[in-house]
Amino acid sequence: MYKEGRTISSMSMKRPYLSGVMALGVSLAIVFLVAALGGAVTASSVHDWYPTLAKPVWTPPAWVFGPAWSTLYLLMAIASWLVWQRRGETLVGPALRWYGVQLVLNAMWSILFFGLRSPGVAMMEILFLWCAILATVVTFHRVRPLAAWLLVPYLLWSTFAAALNGAVWWLNRA
Repeated sequence: MYKEGRTISSMSMKRPYLSGVMALGVSLAIVFLVAALGGAVTASSVHDWYPTLAKPVWTPPAWVFGPAWSTLYLLMAIASWLVWQRRGETLVGPALRWYGVQLVLNAMWSILFFGLRSPGVAMMEILFLWCAILATVVTFHRVRPLAAWLLVPYLLWSTFAAALNGAVWWLNRA
């Protein structure tokens, strides 16, 4: 009987861990699905259209974007997972909804800028994206401050991306 009780106790200890690991896996899968969508759309224009655009002198080299975005997506996945772990303790729904909104807007920016080759429309959209990221940071902070801090590099990079998008639009307006 003691052995059975110990087995049940051991199993109940493993389930939250496995549930947490699975949730992290789902969070990573979602974020990298968005990244893959953005990457697929970007690939269609990055070699033929984007190099022909006038860009400001402060445009980073092309090789910077892949590692930067990969790091940001990883941080986003971890942040959302940290918030998700607080379910049951606090209200996480609003924070995760803002997170979902900003993920959709993130993917939309790539579609607008690279897919439709429309820096002007993408510029308007990135302003909404920036606001959604800020709302996500604020709502994540209410749930788990560490999660919010993990999104600060994303907010800063998106600020830079908005400035770059605006400069590219301005330099290439017809």
